[in-house]
Amino acid sequence: MSETPVVRLEKDGDIGVIIVNYPPVNALGPGVSDGIIDCLNKANADPSIKAIVLMGDGRSFIAGADIRGFGTGRKRPPIGERTYDVLDASPKPVVAAIHGYALGGGLENALACHYRIAVPAAKVGLPEVLIGILPGGGGTQRLPRVVGAQVALEMITSGRHVPAPEAAKLGIINQVLPEGANLRDAAVAYARKIADIRPLPRVRDKTVTADPGIFDAMRKSIARRARNQKAPYNCIAAVEAACTLPFDDGIRREAELFGELENSDEAKALRYAFFAEREVAKLPDLPVGVAPRDFTAPAVIGAGTMGGGIAMSFADFGYDVKIMDATQPALDRGMERIRNNYATSVKRGSLAEDEMQRRLARIHPVAGYDDIRDCDVVVEAVFEEMDVKKPVFAKLDEVMRPDAFLFTNSSALDIDALADTTKRPEKVAGTHFFSPANVMKLLEVVRGAKSSPETLFTAMALGRRIGKISAMAGNTDGFVANRSRAPFNSEMVILLEEGCLPEQVDKVMVDFGYPMGPFAVGDLAGLDIGAAGRRRRALANPNYRKLPIADKLVEMGRYGQKTGAGWYRYEKGDRTPHPDPEVAAIIKSVAAEMGVPQKVFTDTEILQRLLFSSVNEACRILEEGKAYRASDVDVMWLHGFGFPRYRGGLMFWADGIGVRNVYNQIASWHQQYGERWAPSRLLRELAETNTPFREAKPAPFV
Repeated sequence: MSETPVVRLEKDGDIGVIIVNYPPVNALGPGVSDGIIDCLNKANADPSIKAIVLMGDGRSFIAGADIRGFGTGRKRPPIGERTYDVLDASPKPVVAAIHGYALGGGLENALACHYRIAVPAAKVGLPEVLIGILPGGGGTQRLPRVVGAQVALEMITSGRHVPAPEAAKLGIINQVLPEGANLRDAAVAYARKIADIRPLPRVRDKTVTADPGIFDAMRKSIARRARNQKAPYNCIAAVEAACTLPFDDGIRREAELFGELENSDEAKALRYAFFAEREVAKLPDLPVGVAPRDFTAPAVIGAGTMGGGIAMSFADFGYDVKIMDATQPALDRGMERIRNNYATSVKRGSLAEDEMQRRLARIHPVAGYDDIRDCDVVVEAVFEEMDVKKPVFAKLDEVMRPDAFLFTNSSALDIDALADTTKRPEKVAGTHFFSPANVMKLLEVVRGAKSSPETLFTAMALGRRIGKISAMAGNTDGFVANRSRAPFNSEMVILLEEGCLPEQVDKVMVDFGYPMGPFAVGDLAGLDIGAAGRRRRALANPNYRKLPIADKLVEMGRYGQKTGAGWYRYEKGDRTPHPDPEVAAIIKSVAAEMGVPQKVFTDTEILQRLLFSSVNEACRILEEGKAYRASDVDVMWLHGFGFPRYRGGLMFWADGIGVRNVYNQIASWHQQYGERWAPSRLLRELAETNTPFREAKPAPFV
């Protein structure tokens, strides 16, 4: 029995239908491009076929290139022999019939067709910039000829997915079908209608011009988000070529600009991040065949900043969610904060007013536990103190229906201690959202000793259903994300003792690619939160390294933005951090009391002191079996802490420096600074065998 071809040609009367069948999303994998060309040639050679339809089986039209092929040295067909070129040159009209996604090479193939129709739910886009390259199949030359240079610049440099109705208004799609229409039947009818129209409407025959100033303006507008990256600027240069060069010359220029990017460090890091985000969903030690339980009625306990953000996360993705707090005034304040957050989005233009009202209507403030007893999943988000959380869990266990899942938003506390307050420990797990919960994409799912596979799969699925990237962590103080970050947080304050200032450290990290420096982030989160964690760790460990400068600020009531002063000072109604001479004086005074020698630091020293400390701790986490993979740590840093994506992640970045170099520096600091810099066993083993961090074999997950 022969295998089903990845591309096949069928006849529907006088219309040839080319169907791509390369599950799961019809990426342009092995055999797909050759199959399209072969079927196209057969259709053009068949005199009974008057026009051709190109479409996909399954979930999508063509969702893009097979990313695994980039950077491998795989030989590509020369210009003129690619699917885009052959579709464009077809003597018979070709109609792209789009459902699901037409992204990257998918949209480039559609643009090379003569007509495009789509179902209403379809989306199109050129997201190559998100993996450090540019559209290399004519997308930078054809799209501007369809939508104009300005829109093309915006689409290509952002990589956003454009819904079919908007794509039709822009001219990308010729017709959006009515809801519920049969795509194949409609495409065949459309192809039959346009079969005899000549000349064929080829995008390459269009011209596009633009004011040269728009390209410099776009470069300036992306300067902050695109710093240290080359791909967005090459995208702009390619669109500029579409406006200044003949089509064939523009195609050659696009190929040159693509070639500069494919094997760049930026592209390698972004490809790594892409695959790490897919790998993180795999839970290799849990039973195969256990399905996550569906949920329809979530509840959130606690209407503070985190609880409100979690409720918004549910509402943003269509869930009606109940939210409660200990007192009516606290609940009222929480709802007001939610309304203000949505109103800010409307003011910025990122959310429509009517959509804001729909989301607000899904959030239901309730008076007490009796109002949530029928909910099937509840997320506790009260204050981060065990003595506060334990009574909440005991009450939830008492009132919630027996099959309800009880999740905690704790950022560090012992999941098992909370589970043991209930008679259903198997239905308890951590769901650690990151602040602000409605914005940050990471959901750290924390596995308790008695958490059932169904509970864990459900928690992971919960994150995905509300737009998060779910990652599994073991039950250890701080779990994986915050535990691996804790040495960074300590080291940044220790640097102040030795002669740095907050603004110097923040500048180094922003220049590295972070959206905000760590001291500014601390002010945003609240310095009292970090102080509470330090107090807890100090009680548990008599050798805990205290941070007197940070503690002094908290003692003074400088909690950050919410009090108008933290590491920085803030003007009323303004979140801009301003260096504060009072903080500089406190730092100088405390350092003198401690007798710490002062020195001048280079940017590299600051960067490595912070990040190497966390690389070492991540190795400890892996050797203890609290994370599945080094790449899981990277995903958590990318989506929990704003680590620059074009650097791949903490461990991938460290691999770029070299495991032996990292070990040698940490060993040197161990001699200089003492036990906090003791190299982990796994780090030493990796250095001895010259094994990259991302190939580390962690202990079995516990």
